[in-house]
Amino acid sequence: MNKDLRWRIISLQVVLIVLFAFGSGLAFYASSFTNDQIKGQLAPQKIFFPKDISTVPEPEKTALTPFVGQQVLNGEQAHVFAESYLGLHLRELADGKVYSELSTEARIEKDPALKAQKDELVQTAFRGESLRSMLNQAWAFGTIGSIASYAGIGLIIATLLVVAALAFELFVAPSKATQMVRTSATPVKA
Repeated sequence: MNKDLRWRIISLQVVLIVLFAFGSGLAFYASSFTNDQIKGQLAPQKIFFPKDISTVPEPEKTALTPFVGQQVLNGEQAHVFAESYLGLHLRELADGKVYSELSTEARIEKDPALKAQKDELVQTAFRGESLRSMLNQAWAFGTIGSIASYAGIGLIIATLLVVAALAFELFVAPSKATQMVRTSATPVKA
């Protein structure tokens, strides 16, 4: 390998180290920022898992068990609360009907007393579905934060591999080249 090519390789390795290290820092920052934002948005809401889940049916009970009595502060908790607690109650409240179905029924109801009951159910379903959606969005962003964290780890590993290659190029390769030159310059004895 000639000297020009060797310095091009070394320069490329230095550029890769800088890029990978910068990318890793950005990924860890994104992960931290996302998780801080989720906690910052959820903490003031003071949403807590129930302390008693003895009446909750399966599979929701199994999903809720690790979080009994805890405050919802991260994406995973938000998702479990949204699907296994709110989702269960919304299905029970409206016999499995969703907001749009309930709203349609309330709009076409002619009896004023029944219409008032259905309108109240529509409002409750709307609020529940809205909260469920917001909590699932926190979960989605929490997942993105986790992916960013794994990307940061991957970029650190890539950085270390390139640092090792650079160290080899700077410290090991020149001594091997010197040994090869000495070996080839040694006269052959007959």
